[in-house]
Amino acid sequence: MPLDTRRPSTTTWHSLKASEALERLGSSPHGLGAAEAEARLKEAGPNRLPEAERRPAWKRFAVQFNNVLIIVLLVAGVVTLALGHYVDSGVIFGVVLVNALIGYIQEGKAEKALESIKGMLSPEAVVLRDGRRTRVKAETIVPGDVVVIEPGDRIPADLRIIKARGLRVQEAALTGESVPVDKTAAPAPLTAPLAERVSLAFAGTTAVQGHAQGVVFGTALHTEIGRISEMLSRVETLDTPLLRQLAHFGRMLTAAILGLAAVAFLVGTVLRGYSMEDMFLAVVGLAVAAIPEGLPAIVTITLAIGVKRMAGRNAIIRRLPAVETLGSVSVICSDKTGTLTRNEMTTRAYALADGAVEVAGTGYAPVGTFQRDGTAFDPLDDPLLARVLVAGAVCADALVEETGAGGWTVTGDPTEGALVVAAGKAGLDPETLRREHRRLDAIPFESERAYMATLDADPDGGRPNIHVKGAPEVILRLCGTEATAEGERPIDRDAWHARAGDLSSRGMRVLALAERPGAPSDTHLDEAHVAENLTLLGLVGLIDPPREEAMQAVARCLSAGIRVKMITGDHAMTARAIGTALGLPGAGEAMTGADIDATSDEDLRRRVREVDVFARATPEHKLRLVTALQHDGSICAMTGDGVNDAPALKRADVGVAMGVQGTDAAKEAAEMVLADDNFASIAAAVEEGRTVYDNIKKAITFILPTNGGQAMTILAAIALGTMLPITPVQILWVNMITAVTLALALAFEPPEKGVMARRPRPSGAPILSGFLMWRVAFVSALLLVAVFGLFLWQVKGEGADPATARTVAVNMLVAGEIAYLFSSRYLTASAFSWDCFAGSRAALIAVALVVVAQAAFTYWPPMAFLFGTAPLTGEHWAAIAGCAVLVFLAVEAEKAVVRRREQ
Repeated sequence: MPLDTRRPSTTTWHSLKASEALERLGSSPHGLGAAEAEARLKEAGPNRLPEAERRPAWKRFAVQFNNVLIIVLLVAGVVTLALGHYVDSGVIFGVVLVNALIGYIQEGKAEKALESIKGMLSPEAVVLRDGRRTRVKAETIVPGDVVVIEPGDRIPADLRIIKARGLRVQEAALTGESVPVDKTAAPAPLTAPLAERVSLAFAGTTAVQGHAQGVVFGTALHTEIGRISEMLSRVETLDTPLLRQLAHFGRMLTAAILGLAAVAFLVGTVLRGYSMEDMFLAVVGLAVAAIPEGLPAIVTITLAIGVKRMAGRNAIIRRLPAVETLGSVSVICSDKTGTLTRNEMTTRAYALADGAVEVAGTGYAPVGTFQRDGTAFDPLDDPLLARVLVAGAVCADALVEETGAGGWTVTGDPTEGALVVAAGKAGLDPETLRREHRRLDAIPFESERAYMATLDADPDGGRPNIHVKGAPEVILRLCGTEATAEGERPIDRDAWHARAGDLSSRGMRVLALAERPGAPSDTHLDEAHVAENLTLLGLVGLIDPPREEAMQAVARCLSAGIRVKMITGDHAMTARAIGTALGLPGAGEAMTGADIDATSDEDLRRRVREVDVFARATPEHKLRLVTALQHDGSICAMTGDGVNDAPALKRADVGVAMGVQGTDAAKEAAEMVLADDNFASIAAAVEEGRTVYDNIKKAITFILPTNGGQAMTILAAIALGTMLPITPVQILWVNMITAVTLALALAFEPPEKGVMARRPRPSGAPILSGFLMWRVAFVSALLLVAVFGLFLWQVKGEGADPATARTVAVNMLVAGEIAYLFSSRYLTASAFSWDCFAGSRAALIAVALVVVAQAAFTYWPPMAFLFGTAPLTGEHWAAIAGCAVLVFLAVEAEKAVVRRREQ
């Protein structure tokens, strides 16, 4: 029979009977023969993902220089080198090299993600060859092989289960399902979504309980993981808003500088009669003055400071530009389990024949109260509730233990752990209960039965008791009576189905608990003992509750204009309940994966704006949702922890992986990793990102007037036919000393008040708004007037020599920048406060360093030789200080006018 190698996405293996799957694959329950397996290996190829094609290292390094700002910086370096200023040119080239190295190191995250996915495939597996168990390398497994599955095994390929006993598989990394999935050999419905194909086991997932055998129908790229790997390799990575804006800004700046230089050259040679050689030197000075050599370094350092701050708030950044991108995020797509919720199943409610009981407290700590109609009471005073609590604790295998750090952990099934914790909240000791109700025998849970039963000794030495827990629809069929406070009565199944539906509508997982007395001689338990005449004790509703801090963080994001979308592999009803508890505005409706499949791209772009909860989502669904959000210009952050999240993490503007529960594939595809898997850390990172962007704007708004003032001063000198007030070498000195001190101080600015009360900036907004461009022009003009005015006063009024006049001009430029620094700490708010002048340690240190440097520049003979300076008198310094104060007052007056207009 020909081998069926169709991809899992186009086959219906889950809906086939086990015998049909074996027949289609040309196999049998005894597996393949060794010769047949060898032949199929040659045909199908090894069971491993192909190596990703990588660019040579030199290409990865060379592409880092393909940036307009870097090119401008290189031009500045060449100019300074031509001028013989070797130290400055070395600094500039060093900045370029650092930027290139950072980009080179961060390059290739997609390749790393593919490598980590490849590592998820099991290295070895046990298969049936010629009817015997044989351990083989996983890469030699072929379609038709029968794989033996034991607890703890990593599934080596995509399998159709043919035999199963109590098999449970943890598929969270692939499907997003929050709890282990029960697997069965029975066919699943043809239309079942990926997370509900219970007859299949997927490569890369892990068996946590039970035993099974499965026939391989997909290997390597023909597995679900292989399909995701191919999808990841095709996903386009988007540039961050900052990179796009800086690239645009760099192009505009380059065009402006070249245009300005050309105009100056023509004016000087044609209108003023300068020689072409003199004008060439003047234009070089103009270019050096206009190029912000320190800007790329300042941006990089500001981002790096943001990285450090975010790390202190449990957000680890893997790619520098992502720091700023977080500040522009307008929508966050978050996983549910463990990120928005605690990833700890909690008993929340009991439905008894006598009424409903609510349980308070979250997590696995046995602390919480029981309430009826909003009033707390002692659960042990209610005999019926006490029976339910005992049954839940003894009909379970999970252990709850206190950790050394004061927390609590569950060993075993989380749902069983929640039942044990509930007994502890009531004051019952689970270990004591299990000793008193000594287990004589048990029927383990299997998905075919959908229940677990235990035969337990009576503490008083009487007849043993049979305790049963399982799916309500199954347990209700097995019960003939229901327990009440007064005794037992015939069961009202319709009423119990309604109670189960009510709990389910609240997003809870529902279990039914029942019991019946055994015979005095019973020591063995089989299915006949529980086939009928059980007494229903009640229903229990369990849920993985939202984190308290996540609810606060969601509210904070919403107030900041950031939409939150919950995308999960869980059921729609559970997802809606959690979304409502979190306060998501659009949680009243949930789109399932099937709904997304049935929606066109155009309609999805509309629906994704209205709906905040998406359930039963596959990797393709997550990728489509992110792409749909980005189509409208949204800056999208996507959280995830599994390999199934990797394509969407890579596509998102900011991919956020879980550091505790996350897979390596998710971490490598993401720009940010949460050290605590907590949504609240994302909100904190957004605040830091907004602060970083604010500080970058402040630094640019500070640096550009310096360059503008210098360039305008040179242009004024050319237009007036006077000597240059500042030489090109002196301009380089000012640019270097102020960039590494004054501008850098702005990178340490704390968040401004209300940073999380404003809406995200539009993704297409320029880094320099019209207002900030006005600010740059205004301050540039102020510096021109101050610098050129003092220079002319020295030359014309005082008859000073060129060295003294230029030294006054340079110091005036630096003093004006110092004054402007304090004003720049607040873009529009008033700087007339003690906090503005003394509240920033970084600013004070920067000013002190600049004062020392300028003193050396003015009075130290070696500096006078290098830069052509001369000592200044007290009168000079008084004039410089007075003009600096006037610059500060003029900027503050302009800010006051702006504030009045905004009111």
